[in-house]
Amino acid sequence: MSEPDRVLLEGPQSRLRELGILLRAGRDLIRGFRALHFVGPCVTVFGSARFDEHHRYYAMAREVGGGLVGLGFTVMTGGGPGVMEGANRGAREAGGRSVGCNVELPLEQVPNPYLDRWVTCRYFFVRKVLLVKYSYAFIVMPGGFGTLDELTEALTLIQTRKILQFPIVLMGRDYWAPFLAMVRTMVEAGTISATDLDLMLVTDSVPDAMAHLQQHAVDRFGLKRRRFPRASRVLGERPLT
Repeated sequence: MSEPDRVLLEGPQSRLRELGILLRAGRDLIRGFRALHFVGPCVTVFGSARFDEHHRYYAMAREVGGGLVGLGFTVMTGGGPGVMEGANRGAREAGGRSVGCNVELPLEQVPNPYLDRWVTCRYFFVRKVLLVKYSYAFIVMPGGFGTLDELTEALTLIQTRKILQFPIVLMGRDYWAPFLAMVRTMVEAGTISATDLDLMLVTDSVPDAMAHLQQHAVDRFGLKRRRFPRASRVLGERPLT
């Protein structure tokens, strides 16, 4: 856990230190809002930082990034290496927009080289807010605890109607089979509804994933290709070119 998160979560602090935490978290949010206001409608790609460019999931993420650009989306990731880099790289190669929300870690995670813009957050919860705020859909590649956390948070937000029913696509049938088995166990136990299974599409096919997003994100929400909002020089804003 990064130092800011550890301090935040270790219990009550002095009043002055707690105020400092609030101010730093607020600064992170403001910086994120300012940096990402002009990126356009996004799809966030979640996934592991541990796969190199020779791995099949990196190649799949790269294809996903290109496909999302073809639909008119900006590709957003956690900004790190692995499949995040693959998705950003695919977007860059397809001539689209590519952004990232990085996070400070004890072993520094450097933003990957395929980002047109990125923000670095001190706190994990701020990062997760930004990854959800600007997205109309979520693509979930194979990953570890962090990816599972991001997936289940997105599912919870949709299930509880905190966000609209944006599509979630899990890429990699074999990888996600144990997770789906656990979800079906939850249905059998009555802890979730059978209809919650419909929140996810699981596939190995990037074209099928893009068709799903076309139907359930682009068409459903009436997204149209349009010019992005103009940045204000008075406010020190910079458009994403």
